[in-house]
Amino acid sequence: MTDQDLHSTARIGKHPVHPMLVPFPIVCFVGTLLTDVTYWRTAEMMWANFSAWLLTAGLLLGVLSAIAGLIDFLRNRLVRAQRPAWPHVIGNALVLILSFFNALVHSRDAWASVVPTGLILSAVVVAIILFTAWTGRSLVYRHHVGADQ
Repeated sequence: MTDQDLHSTARIGKHPVHPMLVPFPIVCFVGTLLTDVTYWRTAEMMWANFSAWLLTAGLLLGVLSAIAGLIDFLRNRLVRAQRPAWPHVIGNALVLILSFFNALVHSRDAWASVVPTGLILSAVVVAIILFTAWTGRSLVYRHHVGADQ
């Protein structure tokens, strides 16, 4: 098996799409946690609104990133054979599912939308993102998935 066999199938030119998109939902979901904590400490409605918007943007961008990642995952059996690939995919799917439910929770009135359920969901999502970022990094830098040498 060569590094070329593990190339990304969702690309623009020679550039893989998934790694280009993935930072945006990560920033949105981490931002959601930060604005949830800020709302919890200040009770300023603006922070609950920021959380709802960040969740919406994170979900939209996360779905786009997931589509690109799934194309790479499903179209290349050698990618699926890499040990960190399955936990990465399952973890990212869990992030999107929990974030969808978090968006539903955040659609309620301010205090009930954040404290405690929204805040807990945001923290769990960020914890899962830390794990999936680690597995994604392992796929790229250890297993050379999507990396042209």
